[in-house]
Amino acid sequence: MDKQQLELKAKQIRRNIIEMLVESASGHPGGSLSAVEIVTALYFQEMRIDPANPRWPERDRFVLSKGHAAPVLFAALAERGYFPREELLTFRKINSHLQGHPDMNKAPGVEMSTGSLGQGLSAAVGMALAGKLDKRDYRIFVLLGDGESQEGQVWEAAMAAAHYKLDNITAFLDHNGLQIDGPCSEVMSTEPLDEKFRAFGWHVEKIDGHSFEEISAAIAQAKKVTGRPTMIIAKTVKGKGVSYMENQVGWHGNAPSREQGEQALAELA
Repeated sequence: MDKQQLELKAKQIRRNIIEMLVESASGHPGGSLSAVEIVTALYFQEMRIDPANPRWPERDRFVLSKGHAAPVLFAALAERGYFPREELLTFRKINSHLQGHPDMNKAPGVEMSTGSLGQGLSAAVGMALAGKLDKRDYRIFVLLGDGESQEGQVWEAAMAAAHYKLDNITAFLDHNGLQIDGPCSEVMSTEPLDEKFRAFGWHVEKIDGHSFEEISAAIAQAKKVTGRPTMIIAKTVKGKGVSYMENQVGWHGNAPSREQGEQALAELA
Protein backbone atom coordinates (compact mmCIF):
# COMPACT_ATOMS: atom_id res chain seq x y z
CA MET A 1 0.00 0.00 0.00
CA ASP A 2 1.10 3.58 -0.64
CA LYS A 3 0.80 6.33 1.96
CA GLN A 4 -2.68 7.41 0.89
CA GLN A 5 -4.00 3.85 1.02
CA LEU A 6 -2.45 3.33 4.45
CA GLU A 7 -4.04 6.55 5.72
CA LEU A 8 -7.45 5.43 4.47
CA LYS A 9 -6.99 2.04 6.09
CA ALA A 10 -5.97 3.69 9.37
CA LYS A 11 -9.11 5.83 9.29
CA GLN A 12 -11.27 2.73 8.75
CA ILE A 13 -9.55 0.95 11.63
CA ARG A 14 -10.27 3.94 13.87
CA ARG A 15 -13.92 3.82 12.81
CA ASN A 16 -14.02 0.12 13.58
CA ILE A 17 -12.61 0.77 17.07
CA ILE A 18 -15.29 3.36 17.84
CA GLU A 19 -18.10 1.14 16.55
CA MET A 20 -16.85 -1.82 18.59
CA LEU A 21 -16.64 0.14 21.80
CA VAL A 22 -20.01 1.82 21.38
CA GLU A 23 -21.64 -1.56 20.77
CA SER A 24 -19.90 -3.24 23.71
CA ALA A 25 -20.26 -0.22 26.03
CA SER A 26 -16.85 -1.10 27.46
CA GLY A 27 -13.22 -1.22 26.44
CA HIS A 28 -10.12 0.92 26.01
CA PRO A 29 -10.25 3.58 23.28
CA GLY A 30 -7.29 5.83 24.19
CA GLY A 31 -4.40 3.40 23.75
CA SER A 32 -6.11 1.63 20.86
CA LEU A 33 -6.41 4.84 18.85
CA SER A 34 -2.83 5.91 19.61
CA ALA A 35 -1.43 2.72 18.08
CA VAL A 36 -3.40 2.70 14.82
CA GLU A 37 -0.64 3.79 12.44
CA ILE A 38 1.86 1.32 13.93
CA VAL A 39 -0.53 -1.61 13.64
CA THR A 40 -1.71 -0.55 10.19
CA ALA A 41 1.86 -0.33 8.88
CA LEU A 42 2.67 -3.77 10.25
CA TYR A 43 -0.40 -5.58 8.93
CA PHE A 44 -0.79 -3.82 5.59
CA GLN A 45 2.76 -3.04 4.56
CA GLU A 46 5.37 -4.92 6.54
CA MET A 47 4.50 -8.32 7.96
CA ARG A 48 4.73 -11.56 6.01
CA ILE A 49 1.39 -13.16 6.85
CA ASP A 50 -1.40 -15.18 5.25
CA PRO A 51 -4.92 -14.59 6.65
CA ALA A 52 -6.09 -17.78 4.93
CA ASN A 53 -3.47 -19.73 6.86
CA PRO A 54 -3.04 -18.00 10.25
CA ARG A 55 -0.62 -20.66 11.55
CA TRP A 56 1.65 -20.66 8.48
CA PRO A 57 5.05 -21.61 9.96
CA GLU A 58 6.97 -18.97 8.00
CA ARG A 59 4.74 -16.05 9.06
CA ASP A 60 5.95 -13.02 10.96
CA ARG A 61 4.52 -12.75 14.47
CA PHE A 62 2.92 -9.80 16.25
CA VAL A 63 2.50 -9.68 20.02
CA LEU A 64 0.22 -7.02 21.50
CA SER A 65 1.85 -6.78 24.91
CA LYS A 66 -0.55 -4.00 25.99
CA GLY A 67 -3.46 -6.39 25.64
CA HIS A 68 -6.11 -3.90 26.73
CA ALA A 69 -5.63 -2.29 23.30
CA ALA A 70 -7.28 -5.36 21.76
CA PRO A 71 -9.70 -3.21 19.72
CA VAL A 72 -6.91 -1.97 17.44
CA LEU A 73 -5.64 -5.52 16.88
CA PHE A 74 -9.09 -6.98 16.20
CA ALA A 75 -9.97 -4.09 13.89
CA ALA A 76 -6.78 -4.65 11.89
CA LEU A 77 -7.26 -8.42 11.74
CA ALA A 78 -10.79 -7.97 10.39
CA GLU A 79 -9.63 -5.47 7.77
CA ARG A 80 -6.82 -7.85 6.78
CA GLY A 81 -9.29 -10.70 6.24
CA TYR A 82 -8.80 -12.98 9.24
CA PHE A 83 -12.53 -12.84 10.00
CA PRO A 84 -15.55 -10.82 8.78
CA ARG A 85 -15.72 -7.18 9.83
CA GLU A 86 -19.28 -7.77 11.12
CA GLU A 87 -17.85 -9.93 13.91
CA LEU A 88 -16.23 -6.85 15.43
CA LEU A 89 -19.62 -5.91 16.85
CA THR A 90 -19.51 -9.03 19.06
CA PHE A 91 -16.54 -7.56 20.94
CA ARG A 92 -16.66 -8.35 24.68
CA LYS A 93 -19.93 -10.23 24.36
CA ILE A 94 -20.47 -13.68 25.87
CA ASN A 95 -19.23 -16.51 23.63
CA SER A 96 -17.53 -14.11 21.20
CA HIS A 97 -13.99 -14.99 20.16
CA LEU A 98 -13.20 -11.28 20.46
CA GLN A 99 -12.83 -10.80 24.19
CA GLY A 100 -11.64 -7.74 26.10
CA HIS A 101 -8.05 -8.95 25.77
CA PRO A 102 -6.61 -11.06 22.93
CA ASP A 103 -7.07 -14.83 23.27
CA MET A 104 -4.80 -16.93 21.04
CA ASN A 105 -7.11 -19.93 21.44
CA LYS A 106 -10.19 -18.10 20.18
CA ALA A 107 -9.36 -15.30 17.76
CA PRO A 108 -7.67 -16.18 14.45
CA GLY A 109 -4.46 -14.24 13.91
CA VAL A 110 -3.74 -13.67 17.60
CA GLU A 111 -0.27 -14.98 18.42
CA MET A 112 -0.29 -14.56 22.21
CA SER A 113 -2.92 -14.18 24.92
CA THR A 114 -2.06 -10.91 26.64
CA GLY A 115 -3.51 -8.47 29.11
CA SER A 116 -1.51 -9.00 32.25
CA LEU A 117 0.89 -6.17 31.54
CA GLY A 118 4.61 -6.74 31.20
CA GLN A 119 4.49 -10.26 29.77
CA GLY A 120 4.35 -9.74 26.01
CA LEU A 121 8.03 -9.01 25.47
CA SER A 122 8.97 -12.19 27.33
CA ALA A 123 6.70 -14.21 25.05
CA ALA A 124 8.28 -12.52 22.03
CA VAL A 125 11.75 -13.45 23.28
CA GLY A 126 10.65 -17.08 23.35
CA MET A 127 9.30 -16.86 19.81
CA ALA A 128 12.49 -15.20 18.60
CA LEU A 129 14.68 -17.81 20.27
CA ALA A 130 12.62 -20.55 18.64
CA GLY A 131 13.11 -18.89 15.27
CA LYS A 132 16.86 -18.77 15.75
CA LEU A 133 17.04 -22.41 16.91
CA ASP A 134 14.88 -23.57 14.00
CA LYS A 135 16.87 -21.41 11.56
CA ARG A 136 13.71 -19.62 10.36
CA ASP A 137 13.82 -16.08 9.02
CA TYR A 138 10.50 -14.83 10.35
CA ARG A 139 10.49 -11.67 12.45
CA ILE A 140 8.76 -10.88 15.75
CA PHE A 141 7.06 -7.53 16.28
CA VAL A 142 5.90 -6.40 19.72
CA LEU A 143 3.84 -3.42 20.86
CA LEU A 144 4.26 -2.22 24.43
CA GLY A 145 2.68 0.62 26.36
CA ASP A 146 4.76 3.25 28.10
CA GLY A 147 2.90 2.70 31.37
CA GLU A 148 3.56 -1.00 30.90
CA SER A 149 7.29 -0.29 30.72
CA GLN A 150 7.18 0.37 34.46
CA GLU A 151 6.92 -3.43 34.89
CA GLY A 152 10.11 -5.20 35.94
CA GLN A 153 9.47 -8.16 33.66
CA VAL A 154 9.82 -5.87 30.65
CA TRP A 155 13.40 -5.14 31.64
CA GLU A 156 14.20 -8.78 32.36
CA ALA A 157 12.97 -9.62 28.87
CA ALA A 158 14.97 -6.70 27.45
CA MET A 159 18.13 -8.10 29.05
CA ALA A 160 17.41 -11.57 27.66
CA ALA A 161 16.75 -10.29 24.13
CA ALA A 162 20.09 -8.48 24.09
CA HIS A 163 21.96 -11.36 25.74
CA TYR A 164 20.78 -13.81 23.08
CA LYS A 165 21.41 -11.28 20.29
CA LEU A 166 17.81 -11.49 19.06
CA ASP A 167 18.00 -9.23 16.05
CA ASN A 168 14.75 -10.81 14.81
CA ILE A 169 12.76 -8.80 17.41
CA THR A 170 11.50 -5.31 16.61
CA ALA A 171 9.54 -3.73 19.47
CA PHE A 172 7.44 -0.59 19.37
CA LEU A 173 6.76 1.43 22.49
CA ASP A 174 3.50 3.37 22.15
CA HIS A 175 4.75 6.48 23.93
CA ASN A 176 1.54 8.47 24.45
CA GLY A 177 2.56 9.58 27.93
CA LEU A 178 -0.64 8.60 29.74
CA GLN A 179 -1.73 5.54 31.72
CA ILE A 180 -4.87 4.68 33.65
CA ASP A 181 -3.89 6.67 36.75
CA GLY A 182 -2.51 9.75 34.99
CA PRO A 183 0.63 10.96 33.23
CA CYS A 184 3.37 8.32 33.24
CA SER A 185 5.84 10.97 34.37
CA GLU A 186 3.85 11.43 37.58
CA VAL A 187 2.84 7.81 38.28
CA MET A 188 6.32 6.34 37.77
CA SER A 189 8.70 8.01 35.35
CA THR A 190 10.67 5.67 33.11
CA GLU A 191 12.64 8.36 31.32
CA PRO A 192 15.04 8.45 29.64
CA LEU A 193 13.62 5.39 27.86
CA ASP A 194 15.94 5.62 24.87
CA GLU A 195 19.09 5.67 27.02
CA LYS A 196 17.81 2.85 29.20
CA PHE A 197 17.13 0.52 26.28
CA ARG A 198 20.52 1.38 24.78
CA ALA A 199 22.13 0.55 28.13
CA PHE A 200 20.32 -2.78 28.01
CA GLY A 201 21.93 -3.54 24.65
CA TRP A 202 19.20 -2.54 22.23
CA HIS A 203 19.36 -0.52 19.04
CA VAL A 204 16.93 2.39 19.53
CA GLU A 205 15.00 4.56 17.09
CA LYS A 206 12.76 7.49 18.09
CA ILE A 207 9.93 8.44 15.72
CA ASP A 208 6.58 10.12 15.27
CA GLY A 209 4.25 7.15 15.79
CA HIS A 210 1.59 8.64 13.51
CA SER A 211 3.93 9.05 10.50
CA PHE A 212 3.89 6.12 8.08
CA GLU A 213 7.14 7.36 6.55
CA GLU A 214 8.94 7.33 9.89
CA ILE A 215 7.46 3.98 10.92
CA SER A 216 8.59 2.38 7.64
CA ALA A 217 12.05 3.94 7.84
CA ALA A 218 12.53 2.72 11.41
CA ILE A 219 11.51 -0.84 10.48
CA ALA A 220 13.87 -0.76 7.49
CA GLN A 221 16.69 0.33 9.79
CA ALA A 222 15.85 -2.42 12.28
CA LYS A 223 16.28 -5.01 9.52
CA LYS A 224 19.83 -3.79 8.94
CA VAL A 225 20.83 -4.19 12.60
CA THR A 226 22.61 -7.44 13.42
CA GLY A 227 23.24 -8.99 16.82
CA ARG A 228 20.86 -6.67 18.69
CA PRO A 229 17.10 -6.28 19.09
CA THR A 230 15.52 -2.96 18.10
CA MET A 231 13.23 -0.73 20.15
CA ILE A 232 11.25 1.90 18.26
CA ILE A 233 10.01 4.57 20.67
CA ALA A 234 6.99 6.04 18.91
CA LYS A 235 5.67 9.38 20.18
CA THR A 236 1.90 9.18 19.91
CA VAL A 237 -1.28 10.92 21.04
CA LYS A 238 -3.66 9.00 23.26
CA GLY A 239 -7.10 8.97 21.64
CA LYS A 240 -5.64 10.13 18.30
CA GLY A 241 -8.26 11.08 15.71
CA VAL A 242 -11.13 11.87 18.07
CA SER A 243 -10.98 15.47 19.27
CA TYR A 244 -12.53 15.02 22.70
CA MET A 245 -10.39 11.96 23.46
CA GLU A 246 -6.98 13.27 22.44
CA ASN A 247 -4.54 13.52 25.37
CA GLN A 248 -7.36 12.89 27.86
CA VAL A 249 -6.47 10.26 30.47
CA GLY A 250 -10.16 9.68 31.21
CA TRP A 251 -10.49 7.87 27.88
CA HIS A 252 -7.99 5.19 28.83
CA GLY A 253 -10.69 2.66 29.68
CA ASN A 254 -14.10 4.27 29.11
CA ALA A 255 -16.24 3.53 26.07
CA PRO A 256 -18.06 6.36 24.29
CA SER A 257 -21.83 6.60 24.45
CA ARG A 258 -23.81 6.26 21.21
CA GLU A 259 -24.01 10.04 20.92
CA GLN A 260 -20.27 10.41 21.55
CA GLY A 261 -19.65 7.60 19.08
CA GLU A 262 -21.62 9.42 16.39
CA GLN A 263 -19.51 12.52 16.94
CA ALA A 264 -16.31 10.47 16.70
CA LEU A 265 -17.45 8.75 13.50
CA ALA A 266 -18.36 12.12 11.99
CA GLU A 267 -14.83 13.35 12.71
CA LEU A 268 -13.43 10.20 11.11
CA ALA A 269 -15.63 10.39 8.01
